[in-house]
Amino acid sequence: MEKHDFVTIANLSREKILYLIEMAQEFEKQPNRELLKGKIVATLFFEPSTRTRLSFETAANRLGAKVIGFADPKVTSGTKGETLKDTILMVSNYADVIAMRHFIEGAAQYASEIAPIPIINAGDGAHQHPSQCMLDLYTIYQTQGTLENLNIYLVGDLKYGRTVHSLIMAMRHFNPTFHFIAPKELAMPNEYKIYCKEHGIKYVEHTAFNEKIIADADIIYMTRVQKERFSDLMEYERVKNVYILRASMLGGVRENMRILHPLPRVNEIAYDVDENPHAYYIQQARNGLYAREAIFCDVLGITLDEVKADTERMNRS
Repeated sequence: MEKHDFVTIANLSREKILYLIEMAQEFEKQPNRELLKGKIVATLFFEPSTRTRLSFETAANRLGAKVIGFADPKVTSGTKGETLKDTILMVSNYADVIAMRHFIEGAAQYASEIAPIPIINAGDGAHQHPSQCMLDLYTIYQTQGTLENLNIYLVGDLKYGRTVHSLIMAMRHFNPTFHFIAPKELAMPNEYKIYCKEHGIKYVEHTAFNEKIIADADIIYMTRVQKERFSDLMEYERVKNVYILRASMLGGVRENMRILHPLPRVNEIAYDVDENPHAYYIQQARNGLYAREAIFCDVLGITLDEVKADTERMNRS
């Protein structure tokens, strides 16, 4: 049987994205199932994580699988000098699928090339975060009723932000207009601007962030300035508080506009925004469960039709 990995969002077709969104909708109706009963899921997190790891593990548990793995690489044989290759091959003996986060860009792709079981990329350095992207797409679809022709404002750390890099690639199918809002030190890398031009994606760059700039947004996607990506802490201190979204800025926004954030938040969204009806980042985090359930089923060969049949069976019982 052909092995299915989930390493990058770049090779997903429009049809595949909509297929996974529909599958996530089924899991939102009923997240607790037995579809992965008897399966073993390994979560290998070589980099700190809260939401991503817990939502992957919750997704596996709610689908009936058992979970093995680690959240701290210091407790693994990597501290003894074991290579990533040997770790992946060893864990492949024990599990049916591996969800892996790693600090090195391309680590998940490398793992997928050597592993005999499916690899799911849970984030690789500043490169990509495709499962976060799927929950972002699901959330955008959920709040807007479509993925088509949206004005999406990406704010903050666009240089190191793997979530925004993945979102650009995924949205190429849906005619978006992106607004990149960042200080010059954290501007969107040229490779992604070239990607936009090659795929006919419209974008506008800003350094200002105010009520007037965001008035036409359908989605405002805030990001954290990631201290762990900076080698120069003076540079981090200079840019960490450049953009803060406050409730006072939301008086003139569109009624349908929703505020997203991959979390964790530091101070880029003021706490007075939390009670605003446009705030949607907590619901967005919840959607990670449904999106990751869909990803697990897809890489393990469980189809949307099987999931729908399972829904019908559960409704009858």
